[in-house]
Amino acid sequence: MNIRHFVEIFFIIIFCAFFITRSEPFVETGIYESAQMASQGVEFDYVTWTLDSLGLKISQGALNPAQYLSQADQKDLVYRYFDRVGQIEDVEARIERIYADPNVIDPAQTASILSKALQGMKNRRDQLQPVVESILQQQVAAILVENQLSLGGQVLPPVLYHVTSLPLALIVSPRDAIRQEANISLLSDLTMDEIIQLEKNVEARGDVSALVVPVGGIGIYPTMVMSTTNIEWQIETIAHEWTHNYLTLRPLGLNYETTPELRTMNETTASLVGKEIGRQVLERYYPELIKPEVTADPTLTPTVTETPEAPVFNYRKEMRTTRVRVDELLAAGKIEEAESYMEERRQFFWENGYQIRRINQAYFAFYGAYADSSSSGESGEDPVGPAVVSLRDKSVSLAEFLNQMSWMTSFEQLKAAVR
Repeated sequence: MNIRHFVEIFFIIIFCAFFITRSEPFVETGIYESAQMASQGVEFDYVTWTLDSLGLKISQGALNPAQYLSQADQKDLVYRYFDRVGQIEDVEARIERIYADPNVIDPAQTASILSKALQGMKNRRDQLQPVVESILQQQVAAILVENQLSLGGQVLPPVLYHVTSLPLALIVSPRDAIRQEANISLLSDLTMDEIIQLEKNVEARGDVSALVVPVGGIGIYPTMVMSTTNIEWQIETIAHEWTHNYLTLRPLGLNYETTPELRTMNETTASLVGKEIGRQVLERYYPELIKPEVTADPTLTPTVTETPEAPVFNYRKEMRTTRVRVDELLAAGKIEEAESYMEERRQFFWENGYQIRRINQAYFAFYGAYADSSSSGESGEDPVGPAVVSLRDKSVSLAEFLNQMSWMTSFEQLKAAVR
């Protein structure tokens, strides 16, 4: 067993023990306890998933077939894997359409050939997945080392992730403010009827707003990452969730649930690191995926008078307007008016192509924490995200930024650092 594999096993055991014993949030409230009672029987089992992943990653590390492949062969395997994922999604969509078609009398028989082909495709995907995970782990780790986010050339904790069906998240906020009081992981296969009923049950237990949302990754260890055909997004998410692991045993991560400001600081930091590392991984290993920036030639002028185009719908601008107005109404104690306004805006977004099922206090409590852009609409005028972005702009390196953020325990420290 080499040193790298020993370190990986050590951190797997440490993190597994940490996450398994930390089954409850650091700060419990009556809202959380009430939501947990409503969600009994449909909560996700992290203990079983973590223990299963523990054995999987230990065996992957012991074999590590990626180390015997050239960089060109590694790239070929990665592309083949993502192509396979895309083919599976296409066939699944075709089968779903067959079952939804009222003109199909026997959908099982009609879809039988596709179903058989689908299983074969999944088997081939499953054969590629462990190798591809090892490849992407090593590539992300290499870029982290180059950014001086390592100790003696070893990234700590080691980059470990697993593509899996992710649990849903039950988010609960008070009605009179936008503040996440509960985030409970649920089974991934709940039906829409079950989701809607759960939200109603939670809201009936108190003066709260509830929403069940999908997530793209979860920072347990190994981290959970959603299946996708988008290589760039997956690499970025791997780095994002690794950042959560990095912060977990440091003050910022340990205090994730302490205040809304610290949660936003944590998520915005992970988003910035994920995007920066993800971009560098693409530049190094998959440069052909980087879309060139198109700039207009100022010497060229159109020879034909063009018809003015209709204004383009700006999602972030409109969502920011929505969040700011909701904050104003809630601050004035106008809860029912704020909720009516959010529903009006939801319909407005739907008419413009954004099929959002619900916009409520819980919606903004969840999505508003991801404020890595100054134009992030869901965060409104919340100053926390922009302050994190400002500190990154002032930092001479990604390592300096992450190290400084990781030891913070309050928004006041962040503001002082920015000043």
